[in-house]
Amino acid sequence: MKRYIKANEWSIIEDEFHATQLRASESIFSLGNGRFGQRGFFEETYSSDSLQGSYVAGVSFQDRTKVGWWKNGYPHYFSRIPNAPNWSGIYVRLIDEEVDLAVWDLKQFTRSLDMKTGISYREFEVTSPKGHKLKIHVEHINSMDNQNICAIKYSVTSINYEGKISLVPYLNSDVAHESANFNDKMWDTLRAETNHEYAYIWVQTKKRDTQICCAMTYHFYKNSKEVTTSPIKIEKEKLTGFSVGADVKPDERVTLIKYVAIVSSLYCDKYNIVEETIHQSKNAKKLGWTSLIEAHSLKWDEIWNASDVVIEGDLEAQQGIRYNIFQLNQSYRGDDPRLNIGPKGFTGEKYGGNTQWNTELCCVPFFLLSTSDDTAKNLLLYRYNQLPKAIDNAKKLGFKDGAALYPMVTFYGEECHNEWEITFEEIHRNNIIVYAIMQYITMTGDERFLADYGLEMMIAICRFWSQRISFSTPKQKYVILGVTGPNEYENNVDNNWYTNYSCIETLKSTINAIDEVSNKFPDVYKKISDKTQFNYQETELWRKMIKEIYLPEDDKLNIFVQHDGYLDKELKTVDDIPKEERPINQHWSWDRILRSCYIKQSDVLLGIYLFYPNFEFEKIKSNFNFYESRTLHESSLSPYIHSILAARIGDVNKAYRLFLHATRLDLDDYNNELQTGLHITSMPGSWLAIVQGFAGMQIIENNLCFNPIIPNEWKSYSFKLNYRKRNLRINIKKNEVQIELFEGKDLNIRVYKSVYSVSKSKILSIQI
Repeated sequence: MKRYIKANEWSIIEDEFHATQLRASESIFSLGNGRFGQRGFFEETYSSDSLQGSYVAGVSFQDRTKVGWWKNGYPHYFSRIPNAPNWSGIYVRLIDEEVDLAVWDLKQFTRSLDMKTGISYREFEVTSPKGHKLKIHVEHINSMDNQNICAIKYSVTSINYEGKISLVPYLNSDVAHESANFNDKMWDTLRAETNHEYAYIWVQTKKRDTQICCAMTYHFYKNSKEVTTSPIKIEKEKLTGFSVGADVKPDERVTLIKYVAIVSSLYCDKYNIVEETIHQSKNAKKLGWTSLIEAHSLKWDEIWNASDVVIEGDLEAQQGIRYNIFQLNQSYRGDDPRLNIGPKGFTGEKYGGNTQWNTELCCVPFFLLSTSDDTAKNLLLYRYNQLPKAIDNAKKLGFKDGAALYPMVTFYGEECHNEWEITFEEIHRNNIIVYAIMQYITMTGDERFLADYGLEMMIAICRFWSQRISFSTPKQKYVILGVTGPNEYENNVDNNWYTNYSCIETLKSTINAIDEVSNKFPDVYKKISDKTQFNYQETELWRKMIKEIYLPEDDKLNIFVQHDGYLDKELKTVDDIPKEERPINQHWSWDRILRSCYIKQSDVLLGIYLFYPNFEFEKIKSNFNFYESRTLHESSLSPYIHSILAARIGDVNKAYRLFLHATRLDLDDYNNELQTGLHITSMPGSWLAIVQGFAGMQIIENNLCFNPIIPNEWKSYSFKLNYRKRNLRINIKKNEVQIELFEGKDLNIRVYKSVYSVSKSKILSIQI
């Protein structure tokens, strides 16, 4: 764990330059707006180690798969969001020197990210090798109001320098993608052009032929007075921009405001993309910096009004939860079902920016409960629209008759993961999609979604299981062999409890959905049956499987067994591992990891969390105590689930420690991997740990229920919640629970064991 970010309720502050932590800081200070984003790299030159990554949503490159030897069913390509042209760059030049923060002496460095307004700030002093001293102040936004616009305000004040300072805003398409398998260039530059008013660079991805255009305009000031001299044009094959400058004396200042428009062919016809991008950048200049900031900040006000969590008495927890909400909203705005959320968002290149099952596990429930718009629905539509590809993925592996296997890693629906123990065996990913569909129906009451979209996906997934499950004669049970469960530190195991149990629930949910749709929407049901050639007799096998799937269990320990043979391992606990050997994935051989009892992330406990009402309290507690002590939490998806379960069994102190782990996973770099980017798709877990863990929120028999507790470290905590077109605020104090209804019809809510009526007329106050 590394802690160098100052605690602040609304800001992320780094108050000195940490060269050895630069990549980690670039991740932390990343900016985005749902359409594009970039790591927090410096606008000016930095010639030392840095990952200057800029990324555009919905744009991918098919990188050739790199494997030692081939297997049937392997994908030929790995999709990546390619490192896009650098639209943020600004050279700072004196008469015969250029600012390079890796070479110049750097002092009084501070940077901050104002989460309330979505503005990044940086300020520092530099001294050149010749002794020239400058003070530089930078402000940067990726507009949440106009998602095509990035704006940078860059000011340089002379401390002891007398002469010309030139600021050179540029666009550069000669960029490399650091994690490319074969160091392939991912862009063709179609055109780069500069005139006296604007500059642009127009590029196209190789193979996919998706286009991006970046255009920029600027304002230039000396001592707050605009300077309108003609710029020096820069126009090369892959670099375009301006050089503007002024003579200064000590204490005088020059300021450049760079207005950049970034437009992709996902949102603009290729034939008009250049003209549209230029128009957007000109319009941004016309509006000006102040208007752009105001509109951008207003959008952040709207976001915080809907989703802010207030924790009184714990500054680090308050900062952490707001940071996670902030970064998630920077990565995904939920307005386009063609988009999803990469595990790193716009903050790094690991995982290629592809969609994984994290979305359904962690992001869908967050958006369902924290927003009243169609964000969660669009995430599910993303999967529905890719159902034909999921069926094709299964077909490549030998499945038939419309069986679907959703990919482990994907961009457009094709599987692009090529590690056999994941690609072919981590098939539990199918089940979380069904779970997310049912969560959506439960939270919204939108039964029409089930008829129009959900049921078709669910039938295809159940057909996969009907072919993947086999019958064991010795056990006289159905078994699922050769799988990898959520705990990826175990591969090719038989009867992973989570996989088997979630399969049962998938089959049950689908049968119930079939009955519901056939009764309430018979015309739609007939269309689905005709389209999928579904026959109700198929459910006979599903029902038999539900009754007879083998679930490994140990009565003496009173636990569900993670998989066949797990209890044959030497059952040490995490405390037996020396601290210097953690995380073990960075210190141990894979063979040693596989032979150990240690768990990367929640496995059995994930199933208990997802299907919590199905289990008795003592069973939950014994499983938690057994598996928690052996779980390393070396996956970002793990701590929040354990925190929720710890809260529900009454272990408040452990719930709090795990909550902090989940909440500050990136800010404190728990797993020593921050340099590769943030864990965007697990960030909602910290919010869920508050709502489902400490507040104890559950839906039981279609009733909203709370069983709140409060950590000793907190005076109070509050959050807003959306449930079936109702907007609620829950405020939990040491001795009181307050519930306020802002929107929607009156409803009954159960708090502990009592049921209360909540209406807009007054705040419900319950003494505890």
